[in-house]
Amino acid sequence: MVSALPFINPLDFKFELPAEKIPDRPLPERDLSRLLLYRKGEIEQSVFRNLSDFLPARSFLVFNNSKVIPARLYFRTENGATIELLCLQPTDSETTVEGLTVQTWRCIVGNLKRWKEGVELMITTKNFHFSATITRRGGEENEVKFSWTGKLSFLEVLEKLGHIPLPPYMHRDADEMDTERYQTVYASVSGSVAAPTAGLHFTDNVIESLAKAGHEKAYVTLHVGTGTFKPIKTENVLEHKMHKEFFEVHKELIEKLLERDTVIPVGTTSMRTLESVFHLGNQFLNGNEQMFVEQWVGFEPRIHSKKECLNALLNWMQKHSTDKIVAETGIMIVPGYSFQICQGIITNFHQPESTLILLVAALVGENWRKIYDYALLNEFRFLSYGDSSLLIP
Repeated sequence: MVSALPFINPLDFKFELPAEKIPDRPLPERDLSRLLLYRKGEIEQSVFRNLSDFLPARSFLVFNNSKVIPARLYFRTENGATIELLCLQPTDSETTVEGLTVQTWRCIVGNLKRWKEGVELMITTKNFHFSATITRRGGEENEVKFSWTGKLSFLEVLEKLGHIPLPPYMHRDADEMDTERYQTVYASVSGSVAAPTAGLHFTDNVIESLAKAGHEKAYVTLHVGTGTFKPIKTENVLEHKMHKEFFEVHKELIEKLLERDTVIPVGTTSMRTLESVFHLGNQFLNGNEQMFVEQWVGFEPRIHSKKECLNALLNWMQKHSTDKIVAETGIMIVPGYSFQICQGIITNFHQPESTLILLVAALVGENWRKIYDYALLNEFRFLSYGDSSLLIP
């Protein structure tokens, strides 16, 4: 299947991004970020708090309600070496941060060579003991088993001992301000190690203005991993290995998607979730009920309609007496992809040669460069604490 896809050179998505375009602090007010508007080939600009004025009539916005967890932990060995752990995600979909029992997570380990085989690292506080043991050593990722005393959830342990993991390009540690501002105002399901940053511009007032203007909203959950920052290092984009992330969608969302014509995801994670929902339904109709959406599934022949695929998911939920679907996706959206659910996107400005810029190019075509040239020339701010864009092809 992949061999049938066109060669895509990541260098075709390269541009110069000066360091001064990447803020390491947010603006004092979330909704005062600038908003680039791209609609049907035309570009203009406004302020984010005016978003509702520019959306297509009766837009259906889909937000990712995942919440960033303080996933960075520091341990000390008996010899005084510091071991840094970044918890990425549980090793199985049944485990959540609210769990009260022993958990095994995939982790990035800093100073791994100083963590000897079989050694249990400990943090002792007045109220509980917390330990970490490597159960599997890998390349970039390792599996680490955590255990603790006391009647605490894993999330409560992280909240007491962990730190918010800011993106590497901020070149600083998180402080008290980030605890609030590196979260969306609607974040409710803990599990991400990076913020779904397109949502950082929304305030309660902006969300209220959407309803007043006749727009509707719903939520998905996709826990964002560090793979979102992983650069493409292969000569051909098709050789890049996309990261996998868990997502959760509810019956109510599927029903609304059947009724709505203009679906605008807030962020690339919401877009990848929505498109994965379609392909999961398509898999079900083809007799494949594995709860995983493959990387290049979007380039397989599409046999079934949107309506058929969404109804397949509703039928699956009824059959299994549940009102939600939890699955994993590795979907990669690149130029040539045919969108099945989404008609546009609200998103920040992304790094060159990244999977995210490829997703933007898949949506708006060659005009992605026109958009980014405009943003750079007009002093828009890039990446997590940067400005926003509304892209309607």
